[in-house]
Amino acid sequence: MDTTRPAPIAQLPQVTEPRNPGMALDLDWLRAVQANTSAIERRAATLPGRRSVKKDYQAAWLLKAVSCIDLTTLSGDDTANRVRRLCAKARQPVRADLLAALGVGGLTVGAVCVYHDMIAPAVAALEGSGLPVAAVSTGFPAGLSPFPLRVAEIGESVKAGAGEIDIVISRRHVLEGDWQALYDEMKTFREACGDAHVKAILATGELGTLRNVARASLVCMMAGADFIKTSTGKEAVNATLPVSLVMIRAIRDYHERTGFRVGYKPAGGISKAKDSLTYLALIKEELGDRWLQPDLFRFGASSLLGDIERQLEHHVTGAYSATYRHAIG
Repeated sequence: MDTTRPAPIAQLPQVTEPRNPGMALDLDWLRAVQANTSAIERRAATLPGRRSVKKDYQAAWLLKAVSCIDLTTLSGDDTANRVRRLCAKARQPVRADLLAALGVGGLTVGAVCVYHDMIAPAVAALEGSGLPVAAVSTGFPAGLSPFPLRVAEIGESVKAGAGEIDIVISRRHVLEGDWQALYDEMKTFREACGDAHVKAILATGELGTLRNVARASLVCMMAGADFIKTSTGKEAVNATLPVSLVMIRAIRDYHERTGFRVGYKPAGGISKAKDSLTYLALIKEELGDRWLQPDLFRFGASSLLGDIERQLEHHVTGAYSATYRHAIG
């Protein structure tokens, strides 16, 4: 990773990226896509083994990671009070004394991600912060409810105030190679979202091969996805570096061909500060600095923030604190 320190959070430029409008389904491009699994795994294996950034530079990169978190609660026992606590943490993700010691102000996470029923308390708790509420939709996590209900669910979440919609694709379309069906489904979801940005969850742990991951990534972008996302967090295998490399290179290819930037969101299993640094390094090396902004990169995480705050406290004080002192809500 380049050890250049990122710009202070409060000084980051507010860049408005034109939305990806999508394009016609290009089956010739799709059929040409291959994935060399052994080469992908070798490249991915080099990332965690490198010497990481240290001291002030590490702190700066960890603050960058915080700004790109979709702080998430997706549990069956979610309550309005839990969501309000989570939103308070989203608005002030790191203790004020630590931020003061680091000379940083204006730090928030990227968004708060909840189920549909929790949108209203989240929107109310985030009022005035500028933070969007992201809602999982379309029969999350399996995506097997009737199609009209999945489309209607998107509309209800947008109406309730969600600014971002995380949809799940039908995995069977990928496994059967029915790319037209996947394209049509994704295009309908994008249209139902209206002005709300749509993140397409591929559930990569259930797609069988890295070639399928690459092709599904391209189809979703062709159909107008604003982000592509690895996982629901509910699969047996969630975000991995090889999968991330495949999806990121699909994003790069799509940008080179169309000129539109699509965001990337790894989700599930990213819980340690050192892992967030590895993912940021991958993004910087493969896509460049522009993708290191929360409008184009997010971590889907619930426990990652606590470990990052713990590492930042160690940087400021020289001592590690107990994990329970950094609860996310």
